[in-house]
Parts: sequence; structure tokens; C-alpha cells
Amino acid sequence: MVERIMTLIVGLLLGLAIGWILRSLRREPSTAAGSALEEELRQQALRRESEANEWQTRSANAQAAAAAAEASRDGARREASQAIEAHREKDTEANSLRLELAQTQSRLATATAESAAARASILEQQRVHEESERSLKETQAQWVAELRTSQEKSLADLKQSFAGLSAEALKQNGPEFLRLANETFTRFQESAKGDLSLREQRIESLVKPLEDQLKAYQARLQQSDSLQSTALGEVRRQVEQLSTHSQTLSSETHRLRAVLSSNQARGRWGEETLRRVVEASGMSAHCDFVEQVREGDSKPDLIVRLPGERVIIVDSKVPDLEFLASVDSEEEGRRSAALAEHAAKMKSTIKALADRDYPAQFNNALDHVVLFVPAESLFSAALEGDRDLIVWAAERHILLATPASLIALLRSVAVSWQAHEQSHNAKQIAEAAQTLYERVNRFVEHFERIRDGLSKTTKAYDDAVGSYERMVRPSGERLARLGGGVDSRTLPEIRTLDTSLRQAPENRLPLAPSKELGPTV
Repeated sequence: MVERIMTLIVGLLLGLAIGWILRSLRREPSTAAGSALEEELRQQALRRESEANEWQTRSANAQAAAAAAEASRDGARREASQAIEAHREKDTEANSLRLELAQTQSRLATATAESAAARASILEQQRVHEESERSLKETQAQWVAELRTSQEKSLADLKQSFAGLSAEALKQNGPEFLRLANETFTRFQESAKGDLSLREQRIESLVKPLEDQLKAYQARLQQSDSLQSTALGEVRRQVEQLSTHSQTLSSETHRLRAVLSSNQARGRWGEETLRRVVEASGMSAHCDFVEQVREGDSKPDLIVRLPGERVIIVDSKVPDLEFLASVDSEEEGRRSAALAEHAAKMKSTIKALADRDYPAQFNNALDHVVLFVPAESLFSAALEGDRDLIVWAAERHILLATPASLIALLRSVAVSWQAHEQSHNAKQIAEAAQTLYERVNRFVEHFERIRDGLSKTTKAYDDAVGSYERMVRPSGERLARLGGGVDSRTLPEIRTLDTSLRQAPENRLPLAPSKELGPTV
């Protein structure tokens, strides 16, 4: 545009100059020099006009080149925009994969941390109960030894006292006193032996159930530890096998392409694949399969039970597989159309499943239903045809799952069931500990009764010594003073027992607030 304006200005100035010169020549007389000058000026004007035309041609060529360059820049901009959009799509897909990997790693870390915490808690409880068992056995042995020693000492002292008393009575008071003393001692000795045997039997009957209960508790702890180790090993093994299962199932899908031509065959294939996934995840005990009696039954294929009486509903669907032949085509247009048609069929399946409203038919069902696609290739092809398919299904409370993702979901549920069983075992351990606690209280009551018996025995001995000092010894001394033919030696003095029993603690173990569990001793 600037060059065109400059050309017009130059042409205008040149025309003005030529007109002025011609006007000047007309005013002067006509001469040969004027004619020559006029001719020369005319030639110069023609040259200038030719140059002006050449400038106009160059300007037009430059404008055409500029327009071509602008068009080339627009094409480059469009190609750059398309490349940026493709790069953004790749980044979005990579971020999605990174998010799924992070979630899987987070779930694995959480399960490992919970397992480690449960194992540490069980080991701590086992250590505390082992210390309690060892302390209880030591206390029991000490009490039995002290009781036996005290009884043996009491019997020995009593026997020695009565022996001395009998000897003196025989010497001083005659055979009648000896007979009475022997009868009294014999009755007391038999009573003491009977009480000792009965108390030993009671102690044995008290300790035996306690020992059995502790052995059972230790066995349950070892079993719980073994189950915990097995569960952790199983989780690690299943995580390592996820990729292998995915590749195997993908290859099986391609091999079954020719077989699965009818709706009934595809339905059987989906149900069988779902059953194998459940068996591979170790969740057969907590999954219920619903057999389809006839086509069109409004029943889910699988119900997964969760701890707390909640359920997850899983339904297996296999869309038409005819699109796979078009997907393998090298023609991009045909392939894109086949993928779009496959995504549309998948959307139709999702909508039909959402319209059935399975959560309303089960009281404890979660608000989302899992749609199981038995082949990874079917799922990836549907996503390639419609990248918003997962979000579109989630808005209708439908979660899409392939064999690999369903195995991960079922393994997570299996770990929650193992934690629930461990919690149930912990409740049984708490009940056993409560029973042990109450039996220890009853054991202390038995020892209090033993102490009362020993106190009564000591009192009876002191009463016998008092009777001897008040009645027998004065009579013997009186006979000696009267000279009744007895030995003149004085009767010996029998000492009372100075050893007192240890006072039982006033405050025993407090009884547990809950009901008594198990048989008491």
C-alpha cells in the first residue's frame, strides 16, 4: 500500500513538471532548440511513465507474496493449535494414569500401615498376657508353697506340743488322760489332713480352667498372627499379578472374538469372566451370583457383601463385537466411525442399567452400580470413541470396571473383611480377658476362705493351750503337791502361736461392669 501511494505521488509530480515545461515552451517562439527540448522531455516523460508502471507491477507482486506468506502463517498457526490440542489430550490421559497409580499406591500403603498397626497391637497384647500368665503362675506357686509350709509347721508344732503334753500326762495323770489326749490329737490330725487334701483339690480345680483359658487365648493370638501374615502376603502377590491378569484377559478377548457372535454367548462369557475374577480375588465366600433364568430378567449378575451388611451391585454387560473388524481397518474414517458407534452402544447400555435403579431394590446397597466389561479392549475402544464416557456414566451412578480394576476393588473388600474378622477375634480376646479377670477375683475369694480356716485352726490351738493352762496343769501340780505318787517334776508350759497370718488386702480387684462371661470356677 505504501509503495502504491509513493508511485502515485511520483507520477503526479512528473505530470505537473511536464505540463509546466510544455506551457513554458508554448509561450516562447517556436525554434529548433525548443522542438528538440520538447522531444527530449517527452522521451523522459515516457521513461518515467514506464518506470512508474514497473513500480506498480513490483508492488502488485510484493502484495501477492505478502498475501501468500500470510496464508502460510495461518496454516502454520492451525497446525500448531492442533499439535497443542493433541499434546493437551496426551497430558490429560497421562495425568489420569498418574492419578490411578497414586490411588492404587495409596490404598496399598494404607492397607500395609493398618496391617502393621494391627500386628503391633496383637504383639503388645500377647506380651502383656504372657507377663500376666507368668506372674499368676509365680503367685500361685508361692501361695501354695507358703500354705503347705504353714500347715506343715502348724501340724509339726501341734504334734510336738501334744506329744509333750501326752508324755507328761501319762507320767503324772495316768492312762485316762493319755487316752483323752491321744483321741483329741487323732481327731485334730485327721481333720487337718482332710482340710489340706480338700484345699489342694479346690486349688487344683481353680487353677486348671485358668490354665486352659490361657492356653486357648495364646492359640488364638498365634492364629491371628498367622492370618495377618498370610493376608499381607496375599495382597502383595495379587498386586504383582494385576498386569499379568490384564494381559491374559486381553489376549483371551481377541481369541473369543469369533465365538461370541450371539447375545446369549456374550452373556455367558461375561458371567463366566466375572466368576473367574471373583475366584481370582479370593472373594467367593462374600459374593452371591444371581442366575439369569431368561433373557431380560431385571436382576444383577453379582452382589458383593461388605462388612456392616452393605452390598455392592455388579452387572456384567458385553456390547456388540462386530465393530472390532472395522477398528482393525487401516482407513481412519471407517475406524473413527466404528469407535464412535461402539461408544454410543456403550452409552445405551449404561443408560439402560441406570434406568433399572438397582440401589432402590436393595435396602443396604451403595448408591453406585458397577458395570463390568469383561475385556480391556472393549473398554479402551469405548474411551477412544468418547473420552468423557467415564464421567458421563458416573453422573448416572454407574462405575465402569474391567477385570483388572474389579480385581483391585474386590481385593480391597477382602482386606476390609480380614480387618473385620480380626476385630471380631479381638472382641473374643476381650471376652476371654474379662472371664479371666472375674476368675482371678473368685480365686482371691478362695484364698480368703483358706485364711479364715487357718485363723480358726490357730484359735482352736490357742483355746487348747488355754484349757491346758487353766485346767490340766493346775490339777497336775495339785496332785504333785498332795504326794499322789506322781513325779514331783512340774508340768511344762505350752506356748501359744506367735506367728500371725498376713492381712488380706481390703480392696480386691473391682468386678467388671459387664455381664459375667463363661462358666465361673
